[in-house]
Amino acid sequence: MEVFGMAGLFGLILGFMFGVGCAMAVMYSIYMGGYRKAVAESLENSKSERYATELRKAEAKREEKISGTITL
Repeated sequence: MEVFGMAGLFGLILGFMFGVGCAMAVMYSIYMGGYRKAVAESLENSKSERYATELRKAEAKREEKISGTITL
């Protein structure tokens, strides 16, 4: 039982380290891929139609909030 306990503990520690390490590597690669894409899109001269639409909505909402006519 003493040997199994040490082997189990070693396996748990090793599995946890590899599991968390692999998960963090995957999350980092997803984050960096999205970040690079966002930077590349922000440097483009022409903006998409969706961007223009969302910008107009945000500006209209800000104007409503400033004028005090926004309703929830």
